[in-house]
Amino acid sequence: MSGTTSTAPGAPGAGTSTGAPHPRRWIALAVIAVSQLMVVLDATIVNIALPQAQADLGITDANRQWVITAYTLAFGGLLLLGGRIADYWGRKRTFIVGMVGFALASALGGLATSGEMLFAARALQGAFGALLAPAALALLTVLFTEATERAKAFAVYGAIAGGGSAVGLLLGGVLTEYADWRWCLLVNIPVAAIAIAFAIPLVPESRAHGNTRYDVPGAVVVTAGLVSLVYGFTKAAEDGWDATATLGFIAAGVVLLAAFVVIELRSNHPLLPLRIILDRNRGGAYLASTLIGAGLFGAFLFLTFYFQVVLQYKPLEAGLASLPVTAGVLIAAGGASQLMPKVGAKPLMVGGAVLAAVAMLTLTQIDVDTSFLTLLLPAQVVLGMGLGFTFVPLSSLALVGVPEHDAGAASATLNATQQIGGSLGTALLNTFYTSAVAAYLVGRAPNPVTQVEALVHGYRVAFAWGAALIVLAGVVTLVLVKVRKEDIPAGNAVHMG
Repeated sequence: MSGTTSTAPGAPGAGTSTGAPHPRRWIALAVIAVSQLMVVLDATIVNIALPQAQADLGITDANRQWVITAYTLAFGGLLLLGGRIADYWGRKRTFIVGMVGFALASALGGLATSGEMLFAARALQGAFGALLAPAALALLTVLFTEATERAKAFAVYGAIAGGGSAVGLLLGGVLTEYADWRWCLLVNIPVAAIAIAFAIPLVPESRAHGNTRYDVPGAVVVTAGLVSLVYGFTKAAEDGWDATATLGFIAAGVVLLAAFVVIELRSNHPLLPLRIILDRNRGGAYLASTLIGAGLFGAFLFLTFYFQVVLQYKPLEAGLASLPVTAGVLIAAGGASQLMPKVGAKPLMVGGAVLAAVAMLTLTQIDVDTSFLTLLLPAQVVLGMGLGFTFVPLSSLALVGVPEHDAGAASATLNATQQIGGSLGTALLNTFYTSAVAAYLVGRAPNPVTQVEALVHGYRVAFAWGAALIVLAGVVTLVLVKVRKEDIPAGNAVHMG
């Protein structure tokens, strides 16, 4: 998201042409923060509602992961394109269109009568979120030009990004238990309406000058490739890894992703300039981010089902029981910010991966009646601490040595890798889970006790594979990242999801 910024006429002091701060910038910040909260919490609010939605719409265990992955795939795959559209089409216009589209997609999901309709709505939410999130971030840089004020604005934005998942878990629990799972989606409509009503008069328009060509082929091909991979993983759960359909979709996904690389190499305006990821440190950071996202996103999904299906927690109880992860993130994020200038990014990232892997291995010890206080609580806190110690340095490492005109793409790429890793990981772990459950039931008497034991066995297998992915992320960091602590830029990149 680079280029010279200009503002629309009649937007006093909104851009760089006058240098004066916008008089209503703090109110505009509140509007932008609300939009960011809506995008972030939608990644977790549906988790708590998923058991009820699955039962209501008759979604199979193999396909239920599409409620999560349809959103994260569309969001991650289209995020870089959304940033360029916002820059050159107009950030305010993109922001409002993204908000309207997000609300309409939420309405479609809330009124869904089938699993396929819900999956489509979630994909649309992700696509419009990919317009909304980078436009909101870019608007902050335009509205707040003074260093101290910009730091405060980004602190608010970052707090929303970090705390949004906790709000999503709680709100999802409240709405599912006291209203209906559909309100986890429908609640976005009044929120979006209020934000739009305030954004139109308060938020200034701005855009970047320069070539406005978009790498639409790149965006379409990379998203199609990722969808094909996830669908291949899903078919593996249904038909087996050696099935023709499974192998065909996975092969198609690999070919499409290879085609994406060719498109980016030949494009004059690539969606992802490959020079960003070919740097050893940044490439290692992005690969580690993808692997950690793959290991963790699926874990959150299976914890939700374990709480509600096995331990019989009510939706609100399940939301509250998931909060220790957020507490761990907050504890570690503060410590990581203080430690990084002293020890550097690499030790923190490796240590974070170790903590997260230990937590995941601890979760493989769950049983049909595991105590929350003695095992689940400490495991989740440690898992959150591992996440915090990893992603704080990652956000800075992603910007090491990046020229100013690539900074927006580099930061957005980091966020995209988390979403894409989460999408692929959720699909992969769900496949391992369903296969493990089916294998456990072979030769055993079909009764309610055995069924619950099979579910727990499936969760254990999923957590073990999640731990393996996180360990692999730590190895990648250890081998590829060679950056010195003095090379890390001051201040962290702000994530968009």
